[in-house]
Order: sequence, then structure tokens, then C-alpha cells
Amino acid sequence: MPVAKKTEKKEPVAPKAKPEKYLEAVGRRKTAIARVRLFPKGEPTFRINSKDLTAYFPSPDLQKIAKEGLALVECDKFGAEARVRGGGSHAQAEAIRHGVARSLVLFDPEFRKKLKKAGFLKRDPRVKERKKPGLKRARRAPQWAKR
Repeated sequence: MPVAKKTEKKEPVAPKAKPEKYLEAVGRRKTAIARVRLFPKGEPTFRINSKDLTAYFPSPDLQKIAKEGLALVECDKFGAEARVRGGGSHAQAEAIRHGVARSLVLFDPEFRKKLKKAGFLKRDPRVKERKKPGLKRARRAPQWAKR
């Protein structure tokens, strides 16, 4: 005897709202990687990993570091969204600054001169040195007695 299948009527899906235009860039510092999206016509919010800037970085110093690129070129009306992972909080803030600076250059190449002079476009190559065998840390040797 054949089993009757139940058919559920699917409701029509509403068309998605048009996504906002944005500029995306990647910023890095130590082991922190930040994917930053800049919204030129969006509301001036700064969100990091779906949290507000003040919630993600309670320290005003880290908030200032993350927003330095926007403040330098007087683009406080821009909205920004960042997904950051890895590293410590300070490295994450600097990775966001690097990503914001790169996306600002995509928006307007005239900003490049100011941002480069401030050093925001340079990827800081300093990373933790690896531990070597026979040593306690990267360069710290075990105590040695002459006699």
C-alpha cells in the first residue's frame, strides 16, 4: 500500500535587501588578522566581531588605536565592521588599524600619502622569535658555571 506524502506549502521568500557597498581589506599584526569592511555611506558605527567598539575594547587606548586611521583622514562618518582573530588585544587593535588604512586607500588614493607618513600602511614585521633547542627561550641560555 503506497504511503501518502505530506506536502508542506513553502511561503514565498521575501527578496533580500540590497547589500551595502563596502571596501574590504586585510590588516595584520603579529599573529592577529583583521578583515575590515568600510561602509562609506553607512551609519558611523564601528563593530568588531559583532560587538560595539567600546564593548570589544574597554580600554580607551585600544579604541583610539583601532580608529586612528579614520581620525587621521577625518572620515568619522564612515561605518566600519571588522572580523579579527588571533593575537592579543593590542595586536588586534593594530591589525584593525592596518586594515582600516588599507581600505581607506581603496576608497580614495589621495589618503595614501597621509596614511603612509603616519606609518599605518606598513605591515609591522616584528613577531615573536621561536624557541631554540638547548635554550630556555629564544636566546636565554641555561645558567653556566665556569668551575
